[in-house]
Amino acid sequence: MAKGPEVAADAIIVDLEDAVAPDAKTEARTAAVHSLRSLDYGQRVRVLRVNAAESEWHADDIDAAVTAAPDAVMLPKAESGEQVQQFIDRLEAAGLSDTVAVWAMLESPAAVVAAPSLAAAGAARARFTTVCIGNNDLSLAAGMAVPAPRSLLQAWLQTFVAAARAGGLSILDGVYNDFKDAEGYAEDCRASRALGMDGRTVIHPVQIDAAHAAFSPDEASIAEARDIVATFADPANAGSGVVAINGRMYERLHHDLAQRTLARAQRFKLV
Repeated sequence: MAKGPEVAADAIIVDLEDAVAPDAKTEARTAAVHSLRSLDYGQRVRVLRVNAAESEWHADDIDAAVTAAPDAVMLPKAESGEQVQQFIDRLEAAGLSDTVAVWAMLESPAAVVAAPSLAAAGAARARFTTVCIGNNDLSLAAGMAVPAPRSLLQAWLQTFVAAARAGGLSILDGVYNDFKDAEGYAEDCRASRALGMDGRTVIHPVQIDAAHAAFSPDEASIAEARDIVATFADPANAGSGVVAINGRMYERLHHDLAQRTLARAQRFKLV
């Protein structure tokens, strides 16, 4: 936890679930609350991942989340939109600040089947903002090798992306276990971005730069986005649904995409 304020990640997830042995839950909870309240994480999003709803530690974790007041609280093993909404209800009943978001981990075949309800929960509850893929647990629950190759999980990942888009949620891809395989990880990040993911969780700090490189726009994309925005902003194109730039046709949807690209570039301080 002490390294959190020093690394170049956009968010830090303080974990009370899989990273903590059963006999260390109380100690870890106390340390997590102390760190989230006392350490300066700067612009990094501070996320507290609690134990699963059916676990014996969940109720105490809810109280800890209220006390720690992170930027977001993450529910692991979310398997339906109803479950996420119940989690939100419990947090709000305990007095969680209105400024704290809720994230959910999708890590089972049940979550795949429940994708429409997760989308509905995203649309219904403003506090529910983000889903994260738990690809290792997903592979295990499906009876696959762990970790399963991306090709075997592709259809399920696409289902999660569709649910996120339908529900107005951000979606973060899962981890890449072999942190020494820099080339393989970089390629996996590019595949993740092409699939429509907004970012991904990392298992080691050495993976951060590759994730930033994959999910931030390059110079060519930024230049193209500027051209698109400028062309549609030209009064001569005020009533146009389609414009031509350098021999290519661009619709209004490309304008929206260009604006998102420039916003992402600004976030990464590339413009």
